[in-house]
Amino acid sequence: MDFILIAVAVLGGIGLIAALVLYVCSKKFAVFEDPRIAKVTEALPGANCGGCGFAGCGGLADALVKGADAGSLDGLKCPVGGSEVMGKVADLLGMAIANTEPMVAVVRCNGTCELRQRIARYDGLKTCAAVNACGAGETGCGFGCLGCGDCVSACQFDAIRMNPETGLPEVDDDKCTSCGACVKACPRHIIELRKKGPKNRRVYVSCVNKDKGPAAMKACKAACIGCGKCEKGCPFGAITIENNVSYIDFTKCRLCKKCVAVCPTKAIHAVNFPAPKPKVDTESTETQEQRKEEQA
Repeated sequence: MDFILIAVAVLGGIGLIAALVLYVCSKKFAVFEDPRIAKVTEALPGANCGGCGFAGCGGLADALVKGADAGSLDGLKCPVGGSEVMGKVADLLGMAIANTEPMVAVVRCNGTCELRQRIARYDGLKTCAAVNACGAGETGCGFGCLGCGDCVSACQFDAIRMNPETGLPEVDDDKCTSCGACVKACPRHIIELRKKGPKNRRVYVSCVNKDKGPAAMKACKAACIGCGKCEKGCPFGAITIENNVSYIDFTKCRLCKKCVAVCPTKAIHAVNFPAPKPKVDTESTETQEQRKEEQA
């Protein structure tokens, strides 16, 4: 009986010492989490898409709280929630945020099946990453879209689809959250985030081919040839030519569309603009009758 009592006492003492050690360790090594982080995380959309540059909404919430403590939220934003969500977060943190213009993904390739001649056949793994690793792909353009849909697979918001007729991806402006997942998924970097623009109107060069004019045109009939007409015609200095291809800076572009009119290969696209009005014949009826009489 004494042995049993001794054993119980020893075990009880060991348990008491262990509990004391655990208590001391929990106090000494406790990790404090700012309660604001949980509130900010709850305010975020919970998409965990990584478009903000952090590992999920929790990572962005932590960065936002630290930014608030440092006195600035510059450079921190949730592309999915947009200004509405960021406004709520700013209110929670007692901060003010600058109004940022909404962005949208843009596919900078116009090399449809008709415009790019197929010169090879690929029978391997049907992903853009795999095709790109093997070479130029099935067409003569080593810069354009590969058409396997890696961007479609990467999009969590069903904002991109492949057009079976053109073989190119198309972005749904209303669904796109500018998370940037498609931009990262494209091995040829033909997708970029650009300003949506007023009334969703945008002007951009739909080509990234860096070959010189003749080689670019041989690979794709709609390629930019770097002729410089758009650069010379832009009154706002928004267009530059580098590595034989034009680029329009959307922060400078005023949507005048002068570059669209002068592009010889129609490589510059103007999106969501109204159709041009038909020319009205201002010639008077009397003048028209006189001309008919003269012709007769």
